[in-house]
Amino acid sequence: MSGGRRRSRRDPFVATPLTKVALLATVILSIFPIYWMVIIASRTNSDAVDVPPPLLPGGNLGENIQRVLATEDAHFLQGMLNSLIVTSSVTISVVLISTFAGFAFARLHFRGRNLLLGSILLTMMVPLQQMGIVPLYQLMVELGWVGTLKAVILPYLLNGFGVFLMTQYTRQAVPEELVEAARVDGASTMRIWWNVILPAVRPGMAVLALQTFMLNWNEFLWPLIVLTPENPTVQVSISFLTAAHATDYVLIFTGTALSVLPLIFVFVAFGRQIVGGLMEGAVKA
Repeated sequence: MSGGRRRSRRDPFVATPLTKVALLATVILSIFPIYWMVIIASRTNSDAVDVPPPLLPGGNLGENIQRVLATEDAHFLQGMLNSLIVTSSVTISVVLISTFAGFAFARLHFRGRNLLLGSILLTMMVPLQQMGIVPLYQLMVELGWVGTLKAVILPYLLNGFGVFLMTQYTRQAVPEELVEAARVDGASTMRIWWNVILPAVRPGMAVLALQTFMLNWNEFLWPLIVLTPENPTVQVSISFLTAAHATDYVLIFTGTALSVLPLIFVFVAFGRQIVGGLMEGAVKA
């Protein structure tokens, strides 16, 4: 009887048919917007408003890409380059500073540690971007940075969520006994960070880097305010693809499809490393 009960128990790690159907539906719903964007980008404006809508790619993708690049008011290539510079700079800064701060808050003991960490968490509860646009813009005017990429990079070099994430990840991934053992062996704080902390928190750094890259790549409001139309980021460039009296859906969808390519490249290049690192940490735990 007990043997029959054991045989009737379902293995929790084997997907049921319902689970497979739900995962398939999730994948389809996630991929369809990207697929639809490519469909419209490869067709004409008349096809974009057809009923029923087209579900297969057309033959106008190359022509539409040329139209996007030839639109003088959009400065699309300049916007792509500016976004790459801004996003890469911000991502490197956020990951490094957050990793340093996470190590300090998680494994270093100093007076006022909890108060400082609490103040950082408070910044996550207040919409600083919306509330601080006016004084931040005034600061950029005083510095003479309006219209330059420095005005877009500086406000995002530090991220409260990144500090919180790396603090929690360091506490989980690096036992305090390991840090103490390194100190007993005579390792300095920087050597501990380099040889002990970094190898253990690389999966967390990869997740933070991917999230930071995506968020800053898609940033629109602040670059629109502080940059000039001749020196935009890619999201601002896309907003300039609209004609004066009519909406050119094909042009907008084509520009959006081009702007998504770096995000897809980053995810394909680092997605497996992120998942593999997280799984490796889970197995070790």
